[in-house]
Amino acid sequence: MSTATKPKHIGRNIGRLRELRNMKQETLAEAIGVSQQTISSIETSEEVDSKKLVEIAKVLGVSVEAIENFSEESIFSFFNNYYDSSGSQNAYGNGINFTFNPLDKLIEAYDENKKLYERLVQAEKDKNEYLEKVLNVK
Repeated sequence: MSTATKPKHIGRNIGRLRELRNMKQETLAEAIGVSQQTISSIETSEEVDSKKLVEIAKVLGVSVEAIENFSEESIFSFFNNYYDSSGSQNAYGNGINFTFNPLDKLIEAYDENKKLYERLVQAEKDKNEYLEKVLNVK
């Protein structure tokens, strides 16, 4: 039984990362200035030109090393560890816990807008009173 490892297939890794980003080949192609067919060709290639790899990594928001060392197992491991360690879940099912009540913030904004409106109305009333006095003097 051989213990030789498979060579890394950079193109396949690019394709999987692109799919995980929910990005179409056309979008990636447009971002790096090539055709969709070129991206298809890149994704079937074991090796990719280093300049193109840097451009692709930038668009995908990952490092070149992440593309080169990508594996499905590492992704599943990451997500399993992330959700296992995320602790308590809030009402939305994610690990984000607000340090304020969003409804309170909405009410505060409403109150501030109401005060502003009342000041504007009062300013208009004051202006009207002044204009009436000026007109009555003449």
